[in-house]
Amino acid sequence: MTAGVAVIIVNFNSGVLLGQCLRHLRAQTRCPERVIVVDNASHDGSADRLERDYPGVEVIRLDRNQGFAAANNLAARWADEVEWLALLNPDAFPEPEWLERLLAAAATYPDCASFGARLLDAGDPDHLDGTGDVYHVSGLAWRRDHGRPVAVGASEAGEIFSPCAAAALYRREAFFEAGGFDEDYFCYFEDVDLGFRLRLLGYGCQYAPAAVVRHVGSAVTGRRSRFSLYHGHRNLVWTWCKNMPGPLFWLYLPQHLLLNLGALLWFALHGQGLTLLRAKWDALRGLPRCWRWRNAIQSRRCVSSWSLRRAMSRGLLALYRRGGG
Repeated sequence: MTAGVAVIIVNFNSGVLLGQCLRHLRAQTRCPERVIVVDNASHDGSADRLERDYPGVEVIRLDRNQGFAAANNLAARWADEVEWLALLNPDAFPEPEWLERLLAAAATYPDCASFGARLLDAGDPDHLDGTGDVYHVSGLAWRRDHGRPVAVGASEAGEIFSPCAAAALYRREAFFEAGGFDEDYFCYFEDVDLGFRLRLLGYGCQYAPAAVVRHVGSAVTGRRSRFSLYHGHRNLVWTWCKNMPGPLFWLYLPQHLLLNLGALLWFALHGQGLTLLRAKWDALRGLPRCWRWRNAIQSRRCVSSWSLRRAMSRGLLALYRRGGG
């Protein structure tokens, strides 16, 4: 294994956004050793244009859409000689020093296994799309500073719960030590789940504010679509049930149940109750599998419940103030 880095992009009908992403990647001050694009059976011609216009990019074409999680895992296995995996969404456009700054943060914090970038709203770059993921003890997660002006968002390096995988750096060895992304998630919340498992193994996560990316966000699936709503709310249940250590599990189970009940009521009032009901029902049906995962995960836990608790957000006020991310 070398100290190199592979940039991984998962494409599904990203249209012209993919080319824009790759043009920004070409302009990096620190070029990656490999660029791997996994195409999830796109039918918009984006994969054909990719192979024609970017011959130096490695393309893995799948015959069906296997989802964000499985496609990233496939590319991560493919990049078997590098130390670092830099994940980048096709609707994320990195500034020239993005990769260089992430790798500099990795050199500064050798005990960390993941690093998050500073995401700007591509449509309004004076506002933030996020500065790392926050995880609440109830099971809800959100992007810190989402929608806030850049001037008032987090500008200093510091610890975050987990990175947003739209533009993140992972130590490859730790990525697989934690099991990679859970492929049953398909997409949404898989980065929070992986970040949780990395924390259980004792790894930290750092925010690198100088690594800047302009992010469209849910450009293909739609941020408020039924698709994103279903997967996000199903997967948050699985993430909480798999990863929350025993003492915290029982302590915060009432909050988790109230969160899910409140979500059902809220979205029922806003015309999406059936989508939420299906998400929660499918989450319950998947709990036996989650419990098997849980036993394996918790048997390898290297940190105390209370030190993990300190990395989480707590209290109802935090939920109220979280913003739209």
